[in-house]
Amino acid sequence: MARSRNLFQFSVFLLLLAISISYASTDGYNSQPKSYTKPYSAQPKMSTDVVVEGIVYCQSCKYSGTWSLDEAKPIDGAKVGVICRNNKDRISYYKTYSTDSGGYFYAKLDGFTMRHPLLDHPLQACVVKLVSSPIDECDVFTNINYGVNGATLRYEKKKIMKKGYEAVVYAAGPLAFRPEHCMPNQY
Repeated sequence: MARSRNLFQFSVFLLLLAISISYASTDGYNSQPKSYTKPYSAQPKMSTDVVVEGIVYCQSCKYSGTWSLDEAKPIDGAKVGVICRNNKDRISYYKTYSTDSGGYFYAKLDGFTMRHPLLDHPLQACVVKLVSSPIDECDVFTNINYGVNGATLRYEKKKIMKKGYEAVVYAAGPLAFRPEHCMPNQY
């Protein structure tokens, strides 16, 4: 008799539990969040750009044949090319950029896209090469920091953030041309 009474009480308990769970779910006390529609807010769309920066110099004849940039002077109007290849080793981006009066170039990679997040990433996919120097007395290519073969990019944890704009900045170089009349130093 006690056993059937305990079984009856247990059944009633389960029934009440099921009803209370059902009631709580229909009353909005379930664990599922409700979807609320937010009022339209005109927040500016955030754009993130990829940028490569660096400096181009005219190497002093004193250090010709070395990678030293001691006594080097920045070149205004030098051109560098940014070349990116996709994961199939095809050129996916190419553009030339000019330096300012301090020899500095700021190459915003407009139109650069990554189809593969690792293989097409700028650190693996892009290089910077010397293209031309506007100074006739200093227009011989050097391979300082691989300016002829292709200077790889470095991530130096630099970002530019403004309202509605963000740029991730990579560095390349410094790169250099040298005068034609220089004789490489012999060691």
